[in-house]
Amino acid sequence: MVSHVAVLGSGAWGTAVAGILAANAASVGLWCRRPELAAQIRATGRNEQYLPGVALSPRVAASSDVAAVVDGASLVVLAVPLQQLRSRLLEWAPVVPSVPVVNLAKGVETATGEFGTEIVAEVLAPEHVLALSGPNLAAEIARGQPAATVVACGNPDVAQEVSTSFTTPVFHAHPLTDVLGVDVAGAFKNVVALAVGMVEGAGLGANARAAVLTLGLSEMSALGVRLGASQQTFLGLAGAGDLVATSTSTLSRNHRVGVALGQGLPLPEAVSRAGGTAEGVATAPALLRRDPDLPFVRDVVAVLAGERSPVEAVSRLLSAT
Repeated sequence: MVSHVAVLGSGAWGTAVAGILAANAASVGLWCRRPELAAQIRATGRNEQYLPGVALSPRVAASSDVAAVVDGASLVVLAVPLQQLRSRLLEWAPVVPSVPVVNLAKGVETATGEFGTEIVAEVLAPEHVLALSGPNLAAEIARGQPAATVVACGNPDVAQEVSTSFTTPVFHAHPLTDVLGVDVAGAFKNVVALAVGMVEGAGLGANARAAVLTLGLSEMSALGVRLGASQQTFLGLAGAGDLVATSTSTLSRNHRVGVALGQGLPLPEAVSRAGGTAEGVATAPALLRRDPDLPFVRDVVAVLAGERSPVEAVSRLLSAT
């Protein structure tokens, strides 16, 4: 059992991960941006805003004081939205200890085109940066439903060691060394989820939905291989697994945004209706800036920009070779 783990970010996924880690750690610090949320969690043992009705382990201690949360931590887990990651890390860098850092944020930074682990390595420069990803819908995991994920690190021994901290009887973490592949998959799958949601919202049927999902997986894999990732990663939990979960579940915000767009809602209203952060909205144009040879992403961006209707975009996707 590890002594103390710090989870920086108390949204649904950060809170769910804190609950997972509490099974193997003596204590888990959960950083909350708002002091009132931390006080509510301490008073009730629940995060009613993001995971209503889910009781947290008494080993989880919430606080808005990041220095207190990371004090004595042997592992730091980052659970903040990708577009906020750099600014938060610059703020936290003086107090974050020199221990392995696990990034949960999925996406591409709009200003730089960098993935989450690249931002962590650049700002914090820890000896080991890891990425956790898989078909992991927070609400299901918080309720104790079975799931699996991968924990990726360039050092296989560290990947193995850290994965054990996340493994419980119902949540199974598997070590992997392809950090880049996990980053690419985690970013791209949100864009695919937007497109699949558009298909559903527009009522275009199961055949179109399956075709769009498959084409998205193909382009995701091709991009990853071009960047130097392993193609096998995209056939596993972080690739196809996360892609299917995010693209087909109503628990996925990216899927819900896509459905609303397919129903004809403008982007701001679609995002508002989905609630929370839909990373695919910012990730899609950022991916294009990193690699312009992404026709699937280009059509999704055209819808987000109001330049093409969802039906037109899906038609173009299905006619592409």
